[in-house]
Amino acid sequence: MAEKKAAQEKETEKAPSRDELEKSFKEYSVAEFFKKNRQMLGYSGKIRSLTTLVHEFVTNSLDSCEDAKILPEIRVEISQLPDEHYRLVVEDNGTGIPKKNVGQALGKLLAGTKFSNRAQKRGQQGIGAAYATLFAQITTGKPTKVKTGLGDGRVYECQVSVDVKSNEPSITDEKEYAGKFKGLRIEAEYAEVGYNRSEYGSYEYLRRTALANPHAQLSLVEPDNQITVFPRASKDIPNKPKNVQPHPLGITTSDLMDMAQVSSARKISSFLVSDFTRVSADKVKELQSLMPAVDLERAPKALAWSEAEELVKNFQKVKWIAPETDALIPIGEDQLEKSLKNLLEPEKLKVVERKPRVFRGGIPFSVEVAIAYGGKSGQHVGDARKGELTRFANRVPLLFDAGNCAITEAFKSLDLNRYDLKEFETMPVTILVNFVSVYVPYTGAGKLAISAEEEVVSEIKFALMEAARDISQYLHGLAKAEEQERRRLIFFKYIKEIAQALEDVTGRKASVLEPKLKKIAEERTAFLEAQEEGDPDAEKELEDIEEQFEEEVKNDG
Repeated sequence: MAEKKAAQEKETEKAPSRDELEKSFKEYSVAEFFKKNRQMLGYSGKIRSLTTLVHEFVTNSLDSCEDAKILPEIRVEISQLPDEHYRLVVEDNGTGIPKKNVGQALGKLLAGTKFSNRAQKRGQQGIGAAYATLFAQITTGKPTKVKTGLGDGRVYECQVSVDVKSNEPSITDEKEYAGKFKGLRIEAEYAEVGYNRSEYGSYEYLRRTALANPHAQLSLVEPDNQITVFPRASKDIPNKPKNVQPHPLGITTSDLMDMAQVSSARKISSFLVSDFTRVSADKVKELQSLMPAVDLERAPKALAWSEAEELVKNFQKVKWIAPETDALIPIGEDQLEKSLKNLLEPEKLKVVERKPRVFRGGIPFSVEVAIAYGGKSGQHVGDARKGELTRFANRVPLLFDAGNCAITEAFKSLDLNRYDLKEFETMPVTILVNFVSVYVPYTGAGKLAISAEEEVVSEIKFALMEAARDISQYLHGLAKAEEQERRRLIFFKYIKEIAQALEDVTGRKASVLEPKLKKIAEERTAFLEAQEEGDPDAEKELEDIEEQFEEEVKNDG
């Protein structure tokens, strides 16, 4: 008993008091959270981390240029410094950042223009560029240098860092002067990163970015000072994405509550009409008849959670017009053809652009697929090339987490034998799949893979099958041509010997017989080809040729 009592007293001594528990609770900023959870944003491994940094700056540059209808010219410089540090410089010719917004754009996580904007964009959360600033701090302790010009004759420079405790920007070394610079230049120093030309490196990321953005010119200066330019293949700038309203079938109870709290509408009924697409006054009446106990004439802010749940449930019972799809901006068949021909110079190319569909009932999306064979297609492995599957979401390459991606799942479900792609791993083939949507269902905050939604996987598979059929016909034709050439060579291989043997038997000159035998060999090969293609006159033509040969031989004799 004494031992048991002592153990209980010891346990009591260890238990924290209420005051101690209250003091142990702490509020963390989003910057502190991601500082400790960098892997959630793609910062895991040296090569992957540097590629992620390049990705964040390049996507912002592309969006900036396209918003202003500017043909993008983006230069990326990567330099190796002592102590395994790297300097990254990214410069573009876009709109630049106004002086008052530099801190928010590059020094505050979850700040920006994209998160609440229902338009097709490369980025979504407003984390990427600011975290790149924070990553420089936590690996080298150094701020990020910024140079920005709006094209108004003034240039602004400063150094930006993030106050981790408050998630607020810190601006130092400011200077402003007259100059013609227009665009944005970011320079930062990083540790815990690395560079190579692997399929996960910055070079490959830019190569794939060039494939999906034929209107952009990208330049890369590598640590060994080698310069690579991925030239633009087109001067057609993509249309500016437009904002879209949510569709009732793509909304959750939480979304509905959030929207109701900020709506300027006076009634729930008018809120549904004004803040959603495809909701008319007649549809509101239909909803009211399905839920008579809910007063839709009250203010949206008065909407209770249980009522919002009932609304969402009844959304599923109403027959809605499909959501608008004109907000989707694919690369486009013509643009993809120009891009792939420019960079891959394929022997055969097939591009498929599917009609828009919806997933989760109300979110529009579309899929485009291109398959290139031969030329510079495929991954470069030594002197050979092997098949590559390149994944994109709104033109942005997805290099990592391929195993968890809807695109990979759709590709793996294909019967490659059926499409003459059985040896895909050793073939010079590039498959490009671009998923287009105002809302991309990424599997995580790092935006590395697309969630395997059933409708999404099916649509990607259909697009792959359509493109693969065309490539299969071409590959089948190549195989047939090779077989015909093999047959022709067999005929020609023994002509000299046959002509000599005939001379020995008949006494006729081999020099006379040989060209006639070659003619028969050519016609015999052509006959076999015509016969395979179902030409009913092929055999008769061959008989006429052989009779003519016999007659000519007799005459020569």
